[in-house]
Amino acid sequence: MYDFTGQTVIVTGGTRGIGRAVSQAFLQAGAKVIANYSSNQAAAEQFKQENAQCADRIDLQKFNVASYEEVEKFYKHVEEKHGSVEVLVSNAGIRKDSVLGMMKEADWRDVIDVNLNGNYNMCKFAVMAMMRKRYGRIIITTSPMGRFGWEGQANYAASKAGQVGLVRSLAKEVATRGITVNCVSPGFIATEFIGDLTEEVQKAYKSMIPMRRLGKAEEVAACVLFLASKEAAYVTGATLEVGGGL
Repeated sequence: MYDFTGQTVIVTGGTRGIGRAVSQAFLQAGAKVIANYSSNQAAAEQFKQENAQCADRIDLQKFNVASYEEVEKFYKHVEEKHGSVEVLVSNAGIRKDSVLGMMKEADWRDVIDVNLNGNYNMCKFAVMAMMRKRYGRIIITTSPMGRFGWEGQANYAASKAGQVGLVRSLAKEVATRGITVNCVSPGFIATEFIGDLTEEVQKAYKSMIPMRRLGKAEEVAACVLFLASKEAAYVTGATLEVGGGL
């Protein structure tokens, strides 16, 4: 449906789960994809092998989005190798669940560092690169938990609510520069990210979803492609819910 031929797209957390589906969707639409991962080398290599027909348009990059220095180094690589970036899909995220009274300080900090500070790092350098061309699309993967909250997920919910605030502010800052900034907000999606939940818990989640099923990563990817397209030029500062009516 969309043509991204000639465009360079960064997808953080781009070799697993929703990020993997997003990366594949952009590859199918003709884009050059720089897929980030933080530690799972095997998954990254598998992703490249399964998309071997697009090998010349895949650039795998291992770094921690929570590290300002590593992100800065990454963007220097992007400039030197690719020249420009048209789309950033800031999708990397982690969960470390626990009720707040028992939550380790490190678990609070780690989730905020990756899910919120990581978006500051990725967006800051993306904006600087995009402003030179007066064009760009930034999409951050948030979550309905930022609105609802959830027992045992205070750190995760806080980080996701913070992402929405970041997007609304940044969208206003760059609106006259041809750059749009939006959130996509997946509900319960059938990926390994919720794979640690028991069958009973997943069943309970499904009962809360009006559509009575988990979403597919490909359904989220389709929404990301829309927000990243030239056709979505008048959509900015928005959050697109992909939650089956949640």
